[in-house]
Amino acid sequence: MLDQLKEIEKAALESLKAITDASALESWRVANVGRSSPLMQVFAGLGKLSKEERPTVGAEANRVKVALESALTERAEAIKAAALAKSLEEDQIDVTLPGRNIHKGRLHPSTQQLRRVLDILADMGFQVYTSREVETDEINFQLLNFPPNHPARDMQDTFFIEAGDPSIAEHSGRDADNPVVLRTHTSPGQIHAMREFAATDPDNPPPIRIALPGMCFRYEQITARSEIQFNQVEGLVVGEHITFADLKGTLIDFARRMFGQNVRTRFRASYFPFTEPSAEMDVECFVCGGKGCQVCKNSGWLEILGCGMVHPIVLQNGGYDPARYSGFAWGMGPERQLMLRYKIDDIRYFWGNDLRFLEQF
Repeated sequence: MLDQLKEIEKAALESLKAITDASALESWRVANVGRSSPLMQVFAGLGKLSKEERPTVGAEANRVKVALESALTERAEAIKAAALAKSLEEDQIDVTLPGRNIHKGRLHPSTQQLRRVLDILADMGFQVYTSREVETDEINFQLLNFPPNHPARDMQDTFFIEAGDPSIAEHSGRDADNPVVLRTHTSPGQIHAMREFAATDPDNPPPIRIALPGMCFRYEQITARSEIQFNQVEGLVVGEHITFADLKGTLIDFARRMFGQNVRTRFRASYFPFTEPSAEMDVECFVCGGKGCQVCKNSGWLEILGCGMVHPIVLQNGGYDPARYSGFAWGMGPERQLMLRYKIDDIRYFWGNDLRFLEQF
């Protein structure tokens, strides 16, 4: 029986040397250490041996079993290592090659500029106040001192949602002289804000320092210089003893924060129905440095915003006594600032969804 065990061990180890893949190794395991293998038959016949032979044969059978299982484990690891080496050799990766670029999303240039403007105004102590994009004629025009015959109130310049038709007014319950429009500027937010602040203390309304961002809409022909929709940021300051000097100081400080401490500015007299006096603010041309070029139309200056002292009628409509309170306001367009700063000659680029343009910002 001992000689038989030695033959079993020798034959099994010899056949194991020729095995090179996992499937053949599994077949070898079943044939040599499986339940029906010759070695297991020896274990099954131990009960038939004499008491003197049984311990010796049993010990030898266990030794052979351990030896074969150990050889099986070593061979399995060797086959696995050989397969890995072959895979690495056949599928070799050049780690020195550059990786694939990850295309990251980004904010729209108008949104970037809008956030930059609001960040600067926040540093200057302004709160952000948002108002609705759909307004009544009363809020959008009448309470802002627009006369009845002002061109902006014509249907050729404003998007009317509900026109001033008596039949429509009767059906909707709305005054025929107060149609619903898409706001043409962010100035209606002035009325909403002043009335909201004044309602907290009608006898002594608190001071206001707010920035009103939002989208505006005008019924205009789309050209390189005009769009039917655009972003606007409006500023409003109301309080006691507010003067035009406060307006100039605030806007000059804003221009320096936006365009650099050395930027030159100027104010020109202008007209807006909701401010008196009114002005337009210019900065020195970024392209020619004030010498004159096509971008600035040889003037050396670029207009960036309109401004003025809040009209007493607007203050009164907002719930503030113009005899006690005064204020100033201004409005600017983020897209226009981008066009001036980067010499963009067509505002339609901002709404064309052309990645060649948008990815430059």
